Amino acid sequence: MADSSTLVSETGRSLLADSSVLDSKIIETSKDNAFPGSVLDVEEEMPQIETRVVLVQEAGKREELLKALEEIKVPYIKIDTIEELGDSDSPEFETVFVVSDFQDSIFPNLCKADCRVIGPPVVLHCAQKGEPLPFSCRPLYCASMLNLVLCFTGFRKKEELVKLVTLVHHMGGIIRRDFSSKVTHLVANSTHGDKFRIAVSLGVPIMKTEWIYKAWEKRNETDFCAADDDFRNQFKVPPFQDCMLSFLGFSDDEKANMEEMTEMQGGHYLPVGDERCTHLVVEESTVKDLPFEPLQKLYVVKQEWFWGSIQMDARAGESMYLFEKSESPDFKKSVSLLSLNTPNSNRKRRRLKETLAQLTRETDVSPFPPRKRPSAEHSLSIGSLLDISNTPESGATNGETPKSCARPSKNSTPLPLKQSARWQVAKELYQTESNYVDILTTIIQLFQVPLEKEGQLGGPILAQEEIKTIFGSIPDILDVHTKIKEDLEDLMINWTESKSIGDIILKYSKDLLKTYPPFVNFFEMSKETITRCEKQKPRFHAFLKINQAKPECGRQSLAELLIRPVQRLPSVALLLNDIKKHTAEENPDKITLERAIESLKEVMTHINEDKRKTEAQRQFFDVVYEVDGCPANLLSSHRSLVQRLETVALGDDLCDRGEQVTLFLFNDCLEIARKRHKVIGVFKSPHGHTRPPASLKHVVLMPLSQIKKVLDIRETEDCQKAFALVVRPPTELNNKLLSFQMTTEEPRKEDWLKTLCRHVANTICKADAENLIYTADPDSVEVNTKDMDSTLSRASRAIKKTSKKVTRAFSFSKTPKRALRRALMSHSATEGRSPSSANENYIGSRLTSTSSLAGVPSPSLVSLPSIFERRSHTLSRSTTHLI
Repeated sequence: MADSSTLVSETGRSLLADSSVLDSKIIETSKDNAFPGSVLDVEEEMPQIETRVVLVQEAGKREELLKALEEIKVPYIKIDTIEELGDSDSPEFETVFVVSDFQDSIFPNLCKADCRVIGPPVVLHCAQKGEPLPFSCRPLYCASMLNLVLCFTGFRKKEELVKLVTLVHHMGGIIRRDFSSKVTHLVANSTHGDKFRIAVSLGVPIMKTEWIYKAWEKRNETDFCAADDDFRNQFKVPPFQDCMLSFLGFSDDEKANMEEMTEMQGGHYLPVGDERCTHLVVEESTVKDLPFEPLQKLYVVKQEWFWGSIQMDARAGESMYLFEKSESPDFKKSVSLLSLNTPNSNRKRRRLKETLAQLTRETDVSPFPPRKRPSAEHSLSIGSLLDISNTPESGATNGETPKSCARPSKNSTPLPLKQSARWQVAKELYQTESNYVDILTTIIQLFQVPLEKEGQLGGPILAQEEIKTIFGSIPDILDVHTKIKEDLEDLMINWTESKSIGDIILKYSKDLLKTYPPFVNFFEMSKETITRCEKQKPRFHAFLKINQAKPECGRQSLAELLIRPVQRLPSVALLLNDIKKHTAEENPDKITLERAIESLKEVMTHINEDKRKTEAQRQFFDVVYEVDGCPANLLSSHRSLVQRLETVALGDDLCDRGEQVTLFLFNDCLEIARKRHKVIGVFKSPHGHTRPPASLKHVVLMPLSQIKKVLDIRETEDCQKAFALVVRPPTELNNKLLSFQMTTEEPRKEDWLKTLCRHVANTICKADAENLIYTADPDSVEVNTKDMDSTLSRASRAIKKTSKKVTRAFSFSKTPKRALRRALMSHSATEGRSPSSANENYIGSRLTSTSSLAGVPSPSLVSLPSIFERRSHTLSRSTTHLI
């Protein structure tokens, strides 16, 4: 292997074999001085030598280098050739040469003369950090690989390795020939060998050669570091590089998913039986034997190897996951014992009967779990090999879990053969509580603790915020129910009919009220986070697959396990009702059980109320994000979204006729928004989550108190699903008619109008909501929906929008409407008229394009009021209906 050979550079110095020895001496003597914060005081031992910088050729022409040297107070001179510097070996100076490019012709000469050579990025870095120039026995161009220790494996071409090692040295990196704990990165050209296996087990990043080349391309960036995660992760060796995979025993959907993941992780897949295949991944639960004799070079592994490699972000060792045939002597013996088609069948039937009777007694669920053998408590299943957190030795160090997780159950006592119905239901309550605690413990120990564990192979699988969103208050819920389980266990051991079960629930009712609402309210968000992360993060998908296959999960997904807290309290309430039915009237626990049931109902009511408020808040923010320009005062603690309705505008008051309009009905206001014609930009949160751009444009936020009447327009051939609102804004004297046509089947028009009137009546404090609805003929209000969906109507609306854009683009007098209104008000005041009378002529009319004002010969010489007077007839032509 070339990675263990000794390489020699142009200067005759060992690049690889001697590098580790030389670098270790440098680290021991000058580790703190590479880019030091403080320099050791050695003035008493040797005289201080002044550092002098020599800027060679192009380096002397760079102004930023000159300023940087002045900042760190280092003298410098400029030369074009080495001959110009006669005293380069003077003992009075420590000469450092700055070369702008290590490819220049002068660079090899400096190396042969054993001079200290650095690049401009090193000078700029020192000036930025306020540090002295570093000491390096090799040419140092930049510091992008400073303090990185690299090891190489799998390289057979000597020239390629020499080039890579040289570039690493130029960027400040250190090379080790042998792999050790000090190595920070392994550069691999192959996924075989001991170095690769050790790096995987230690979690050392395994990099491609492109990582070094791309880092060298960024050598002139002062703040660049090759070890940055975002940059480094682009060049990590994928788990299935150089692997050809086949899959046996999986369903079509599972196989398609695994084949897609294989290509995403750098591998290729082949049909089963292909001789080029390197790994055969087997579903051990369905495959009992292989359909062919595998080749010696073929690895036959379980699916846990596949998902474990993706989770670790590196190819796992195959020896831990080899597939073995399930037929064993013990298995065959157990099958033969149950066979009845052999001689002496009477004896075998009798033995079978005894065996089944014994199994029946053993499987009769006891309220007290049997004591496990000590060896069983410390056993580790094959499915848990990747999850070291399950071992007893590491259970206390891998994360904070509730103290009750590993608490053993108390010894059981012999039970009477017959018990009362109350005892039977109480036993079921204890059994379900014990199972529930086991499920919560599984969620924490199998999922939450490994995800929160520091030092994960391949880095953290999820961000801390995502973990908190998924699991929420599960640990707190587990602590409460563990205490309930212990109290129930004590009650069952010392059972008497007078024992109070209700007191146990009442004892922890406040804790239940505190722990459950935060989890239940955000359960949907938890599921959404799991789904999103599973799609976007292959390592998390693999992590879920591995744990789902473990016996502790019972092949249930994490989302299926997390729904148990949502279902638990209703089931407890039902069991308490059953216990109450079988409790005698004179038993004091009868009243206590009623109080306990009521306390659970209060908890569930509180949860539902909090959930309703949470959903309302989410709906609020959805409206704000969906409507561009939505007023900030829409957000209010007392306001709630009632209904949303998709319509088409039938008038020209709010927007153009035929435009799509969305009505958001709140309990005290109506938000009207139109569809945006052009969507620009995408919202991105600080955590990287993208939100689609706003699809609606705010038109008006109308208080319900402004709605004076609601018109139910009769259904005719020319008018379908239409209604209108008679409104009076506070700034206007006359009513306005806003007409719409519903475009959806749900809700029905009658239901929508009744809901709207009910909230209008509540807002204006009237009890007769039905009196707000009036029936009107389409002709009386001039409403027609016949031409809304016609091609001619759509073309007319498109032409109208285009003409508006062209008019605005070529207008020479773009006077805003607000300016026209102010001019009108001031002009009316000067003539002695009240603002209201002037306003009356203005309100309810749509202003024509101000481009018509360009027809005035000299706009700068004609006053704005006079212009308005000339165009008064035009401005009043399109007045709205006054009711």
